[in-house]
Amino acid sequence: MESGAVTEQDLARLQRWREASEAHESAWRRVSALKGRFQSLPPAVAMASLDRPAPSRRSVMKGLLGLAVAMPAGLWVARELPIDAWRADVATNTGERRRLTLADGSVLQINTATAVDIDAGQRQLTLLRGEIGLRLANATPFAIHTALGHVKLNSGEINVRYGNGRCQLSVLAGSAHVRPTGFAPLTLLAGQQVRLTSTGTGPVERFDPRQPGWRDGVLVALNEPLGDFLRELDRYRPGILRWQPELEDLRVTGSFRLDDPDQVLNLLAVSLPLQVQWRTRYWATLVPREKTT
Repeated sequence: MESGAVTEQDLARLQRWREASEAHESAWRRVSALKGRFQSLPPAVAMASLDRPAPSRRSVMKGLLGLAVAMPAGLWVARELPIDAWRADVATNTGERRRLTLADGSVLQINTATAVDIDAGQRQLTLLRGEIGLRLANATPFAIHTALGHVKLNSGEINVRYGNGRCQLSVLAGSAHVRPTGFAPLTLLAGQQVRLTSTGTGPVERFDPRQPGWRDGVLVALNEPLGDFLRELDRYRPGILRWQPELEDLRVTGSFRLDDPDQVLNLLAVSLPLQVQWRTRYWATLVPREKTT
């Protein structure tokens, strides 16, 4: 239906299928209601035929082989449309960033693929996944909750990133009181950051709060391994990004705009001995550049 090549015969077959049972019509209504959630995905990730005949043993085996091909697409859909994002007060898609001004003038920035519940009246929020930046407008504390701990920002600005069993807290200005789940509390000052996991609290480390970052729409690399850089870039790029293992340890230095991740890949191909192979506009693979004689 989304291919752009639907025929009158297709429409008639769909109508017959919908009229065949109430279950069919109910399913179609649910699909139609969810259609808006899938607008950011390419048409290639589409529904299978609705009016398929009863399967034979041969078609079952072919279906199992098809499942092996469909699994990566299914994992991609799970990444692009996670369940927690559907339930959250505010959620961003992959590559999307948002900026909200709360009632008191505090500014909440929401990074790519993030889901957050906000209770501005109680001056608290729950980060379900992803990354947020919060800059307070006054000295009234604001609480931030994650599954790995709770933070009370007393003043200033904080960045919180939560996912894959880790939570990183970075105080850009002011101070924050941190209560890790099951471990001793601590206080972070401006320019300090700490990582929480289910097994404990990491060391308090220094960082440069003046360094531009995702809040400014910039991804900065300072002699960083290419593999680490691509894993970070992949957070902002819808689709599939792969690279060959021999590229993992190439070094990257530079500042890159997050608004166009594909352009970042093209810049890497200019500055490093690699090339980008495109299967579709959503599937890119980085391989070593072929040597010319």
